[in-house]
Amino acid sequence: MTLTLSRAPQRVPRQAPDPTSPSSRSGWLVQMLSEMPETNDRTHLYLGVHVRGPVTVVHEHAKTLLEPNDLVFCDPARRHLLRFGEDCQMIFFRVPRCYLGVTESELNQVLGVPVRGGEGIGALASDFLTALATEAEFRRSTIGDRRARTAVHLLSVLVMELVEADTTDVAGDASGAANELLSRIHGYIEEHLMDPDLSPESIARAHHISVRYLQKLFQNDGSTVSQWVRRRRLEFCRLELGRSNRRITMAAVAHRWGFSSPSHFSRTFRGAYGMSPSEWQALATSAFATTTAGAQDERRR
Repeated sequence: MTLTLSRAPQRVPRQAPDPTSPSSRSGWLVQMLSEMPETNDRTHLYLGVHVRGPVTVVHEHAKTLLEPNDLVFCDPARRHLLRFGEDCQMIFFRVPRCYLGVTESELNQVLGVPVRGGEGIGALASDFLTALATEAEFRRSTIGDRRARTAVHLLSVLVMELVEADTTDVAGDASGAANELLSRIHGYIEEHLMDPDLSPESIARAHHISVRYLQKLFQNDGSTVSQWVRRRRLEFCRLELGRSNRRITMAAVAHRWGFSSPSHFSRTFRGAYGMSPSEWQALATSAFATTTAGAQDERRR
């Protein structure tokens, strides 16, 4: 059952509403739901307030057991991230994304993030929303409108606080466990450099983390996953092309080290070292020949 809390202000949203959504047709700003809808809903953000019973949130590579009054931002497309036990209850609030005053990327960044309802802005939002849901006399009044708009403002502040905390946490996680994980990922990349299917998705999957968390680990280290893989592949290619006077074709080296084509390899190599693979091979071969001739002359003396 859906309980309407307040009507939306009359203004044009930044994105087109879903014409099939009951909220879009009626124009309600905040709604309280007994559960999330089964279908995907890209026009609204859902916030769950935990009431009772065992509920576990799976976010990134961690599992968090919610306590009463804790909150979590939800997406029907990722409903599998919420795991419900027996006799549990949550209240879900649905708010149009376009009224929150934050970007889509910022909203997506907080989906699945558990928020403790006993401290900080989380406690304020949890208490306010719980009170708003129980005060039925304000749902269709002018005061109800103002309270619903206050709720939307609180959620905007909460989103921004989570985004900022997320950035700070990544920087702080650069030591200890995060460094250890990054070292393991570096080792995994070294072992699979020749695999043409090596990608951020396959690396994240092998380490049971999200691609977003993987990218943050590398960003904190001053790089990206793709840049790291490309740099290591180029280093091995350069070594292989220059370590012997035996003529190795550029195409063979490119294929062996996972490059999609010789032309792509040649462009990437030139961008990194300022010369083509063939030019580097000729230079290395010449240097090798000069060194060998010098050694032979020295032995003759």
